[in-house]
Amino acid sequence: MCTSTPLISVVLLLTATTSYAREPLPLFDAHIHFSAGATSMYTPAAAMQILDAAGIRTALLSSTPNDGTLALHTAYPDRFIPFLRPYRKTRDLATWGEERRSWYKDPQTIPFLQQELKRGIFRGIGEFHVDGHEVDTPVMRDLVKLAKDHGLWLMAHSDADAIEKLFAYDPHAKILWAHTGMGEDAGRVTELLARYPQLYGELSYRSGVSNGLSVEWRELLLRYPDRFVYGSDTWVPSRWSEVKALTSEARSWLSDLPTGVAENIAYRNAERLFGTPRRKP
Repeated sequence: MCTSTPLISVVLLLTATTSYAREPLPLFDAHIHFSAGATSMYTPAAAMQILDAAGIRTALLSSTPNDGTLALHTAYPDRFIPFLRPYRKTRDLATWGEERRSWYKDPQTIPFLQQELKRGIFRGIGEFHVDGHEVDTPVMRDLVKLAKDHGLWLMAHSDADAIEKLFAYDPHAKILWAHTGMGEDAGRVTELLARYPQLYGELSYRSGVSNGLSVEWRELLLRYPDRFVYGSDTWVPSRWSEVKALTSEARSWLSDLPTGVAENIAYRNAERLFGTPRRKP
C-alpha cells in the first residue's frame, strides 16, 4: 500500500495538469459590434450565448447605429463596456459607406456625441473610421477635445498618419488602434508604439497576426506585451456565426507565445486599460 501512494499522487497531479491545460484561455474581446442586421438576426440573449460559448467573458461594445449597443448593454450591463460611435444617421449597412465618408466633417456630429454622452455609460468614442488626409477638420479637433474633457478613449480605425495627427491634437489622448493599422508595416507600428505610450493595438484582421503569427509580429508582441488586446470585430451579421471559430484561431496563435504574454493579450491588458463593466450611475 505504501509503495502505491506516490503513484496515485502522480496520477492525480497529471490529471489536474491535463484538466488545467484543456481549460480554454478566457478572452476580453475589445472589438464587438451589435449593429444593423445583427440586431434583427439575434436577440441580446442569443448574442450572449454566442459569446459565452466562445469563452468571451467581457467585451468592448460599439454599434451602428448605437441602438444595438444600448440594447445589449441594457440586457447585460455586467458584461459590456460601451463605446459611442459617431455615426448618427445610419440605420442599415447600405448607407453605412456614405456616412463613413462624411461624418468627420458633418457639423452635427459633435452635438450628437454630446447628447449621447449624457447617458453616462460610455467609456470611449469609436470605433470610427478616419485616415490621415481626413483628420484636419473642426469636427475631428472638437472630437478629440470632447474625449479629453470627458476622460474618454478614442478607438480609431485608421492609418498611421491619422494616429499621429490625433496625438498632435492631444498628446495625452488614450487611443485604441483598431486592427493596429490592419496592413501597416510592423516597423511603422513599432515606431508609433515607441513614440506614444498611450497608444494600444487591437488585433482583429491584423496582417501577420490573425491568420497565424509571422516572425516579425511575434517579436513585436514580445517586445510590447502590455500594448495589445484581442478583438474579433463582428462588423457584419455573418461574423457573429464565426465568433467561436475566431476565438479558437486566436487561442491557437496565442499558444505560440509565453503564457504571461498570451494572458496579457487575451484579457489582462484590456482589464487593466478599460476596467470592468459598470452599471449606469
